[in-house]
Amino acid sequence: MRLLAALLVWLTFTAAAVAAPAQTALEQALKAGAATMASGTQRTERIEAELVPMSAWATPGATAIVAVRQKIKPGWHTYWRNQGDSGGPTTLSWNLPDGVIPGDILWPLPERQRLQSLMNYGYSDAVLLPVSLQIPGSMQPGQTLSLRVAAHFYVCSDEMCVPEDLDLALSLPVRDSAAPLDPRYGQAIQAVVASAPRPAGIEARAAFADGRLTLSAVGGPLAGATPKWAYFFPFEGGIIDHAAAQTGQRGAQGLTLTLAPGRGLAANGLKPPLAGVLSTDLGAWEISAEQGAVLPGASGEGALGDGEAAQASASSTAPVAFLQAALFALLGGLILNLMPCVFPILAMKAAALSRSAHEPAEARRDGLAFLAGVLATFLILAGVLLALRAGGQALGWGFQLQSPGVVAALALLMLAVALNLSGVFHIGAGLQGAGHGPLARLPGAAGAFFTGVLAVVVAAPCTAPFMAFALGAALLMPWPMALAVFLMLGLGLALPYVLISLSPRLLSRLPRPGPWMETLRNLLAFPMYGAALWLAWVYGRQTSDALALLFGAGLMLALALWLWGRSQAAPGKGRLAAIAAALSLLAALGLGVLAARAAPASTDGAASSAHLPSQPWSEQAVQAALAEGRPVLVNFTADWCVTCKINEGAALSSPRTAEAMQAANAVYLVGDWTRRDDAITAELQRHGRSGVPLYLLYAPGRTGPRILPQLLTEGTVVDALKDAAR
Repeated sequence: MRLLAALLVWLTFTAAAVAAPAQTALEQALKAGAATMASGTQRTERIEAELVPMSAWATPGATAIVAVRQKIKPGWHTYWRNQGDSGGPTTLSWNLPDGVIPGDILWPLPERQRLQSLMNYGYSDAVLLPVSLQIPGSMQPGQTLSLRVAAHFYVCSDEMCVPEDLDLALSLPVRDSAAPLDPRYGQAIQAVVASAPRPAGIEARAAFADGRLTLSAVGGPLAGATPKWAYFFPFEGGIIDHAAAQTGQRGAQGLTLTLAPGRGLAANGLKPPLAGVLSTDLGAWEISAEQGAVLPGASGEGALGDGEAAQASASSTAPVAFLQAALFALLGGLILNLMPCVFPILAMKAAALSRSAHEPAEARRDGLAFLAGVLATFLILAGVLLALRAGGQALGWGFQLQSPGVVAALALLMLAVALNLSGVFHIGAGLQGAGHGPLARLPGAAGAFFTGVLAVVVAAPCTAPFMAFALGAALLMPWPMALAVFLMLGLGLALPYVLISLSPRLLSRLPRPGPWMETLRNLLAFPMYGAALWLAWVYGRQTSDALALLFGAGLMLALALWLWGRSQAAPGKGRLAAIAAALSLLAALGLGVLAARAAPASTDGAASSAHLPSQPWSEQAVQAALAEGRPVLVNFTADWCVTCKINEGAALSSPRTAEAMQAANAVYLVGDWTRRDDAITAELQRHGRSGVPLYLLYAPGRTGPRILPQLLTEGTVVDALKDAAR
């Protein structure tokens, strides 16, 4: 019971610190959203629609994004900007305050809707149509933007088409600060904005001859790519026969499509530019084709399909992606056991197994309790992460360490564990067990469960190989699949210990208990002291002038635990020491709470964790360097990320790396994720990652960045820089 009480105190303190910043942002967003929801959803028999914001409020002089959300009755659909062979596109007529300027609809990639000999382009079930609004700088914080739009939809089924008109309204507060995502649809709108087709530097040509329309496209993301299928959605109707198959060829630098001409093209000829969206299995981009012959490198390396069958079967790949992510999570959890942040905890429990080797039933119980602690903690972390992301928070793996309050709580927890290992106090067992029960101060299954919790807590700053893909994929899956992937990660972390505990043969090979275990227990205290110091350093980097508060809390906590140990040493006579311990603990908690509420440190300038001369990361900085013809090495890191620090010390601070950077004339950019940064979170997600480290190497003239391994070596970085400079 003492253990559970102590554990509840720590978990309550930690959970409060985790929830505080996120709760504040959510409360602000929900307050702002109250006016939004008052505008309400408009409905007809076939469709419901409402005007919803991406962010919780608008900022003067900035761009706000709102979206028309459509929820379409099953069996019915609406249309894209080019409706295809029937129907009509959604149109919007705005009524806005003076100075607010709307942009065009940012159209998501449409579905192909075949109806006998016709082909339409549109949307079914649900769709968001984002629109940007330029907010004038003259708007004052505290005002409310009253937005109104008359939306005209063509809602059609296979038998009939009905025009629907709905008047939509939205009241959007104005505040002079960066806004969090709206808790209802902010994340979904952000995803649509990020994935909508855009120009990507693709050069295109179109030619109409002998009754055929030939479209070729090269460069940009097509250069060196190997798409399996391609399809062209023209912006203008009548140019192509929408229902006809589109065949094509893949080339070294792009692709060529052969299209059946539509009636408008046959009657009037080709009038370039031919604009539209080129969709492939690798992505979709806007292109604009001038008249001309097939571009070099656009054909000759294999046939392309039109992707209709491939897109229809895309949903069948979801189970495969889930199984792959689960397998990678299991492997990542296994490798996590070898990371420096986790190893001391597992060494401690391995020694505890040695003590119980002659009692297989006790060992099995401890192994299963350790597994339960690991899985329960991963489940809690995953649940909180998924819930906050669903509420509009841009978070990833290690999100709890972006809160100074959590870092302070963990530093104090590491200090308490270290003092316990040093024998300052004991949990559960009195001093009478000291001679034969080292490393078992946390008694029985409860101790094993708590050690599982502790293993996950100290594993949070580490990212092992395979983890990045697994967790990045999990955060895009439905929540039951995502939780299952996180549980597989926990299973991988606990598996070696559990297998040993369940195998009498392996248990018999462990060293026999003896005085060495007491020595090992005391020795293992020092990595915990080191972890406490390191977390204090991270806390100092995250806050302005509150490190003294954390040190004071640590001092009072150490005094409280020492007094507690004194009271344990004198049963019945240590009442005064116990009272003093309680008072000291209250003082430690009070100072800890003050430390948790410390003001954040300034984030101006590049992260000092980088050993090479660096600049802060931004997408604009990347593009500016590439425009100058310079390679760009980007390091997404955090002060609390142990793997990041190992890589920076081993691979990014050597003279050879500095010489290679200079020889390549490369730019080094650092994205510091020590504190929450939504732009970095979005960039991590764009590359399929949920946390740091992430290393990107951009080379001028090449499509997209090269992703370097999570565990860097000096040779890996040097070779990559030489390749980028060619």
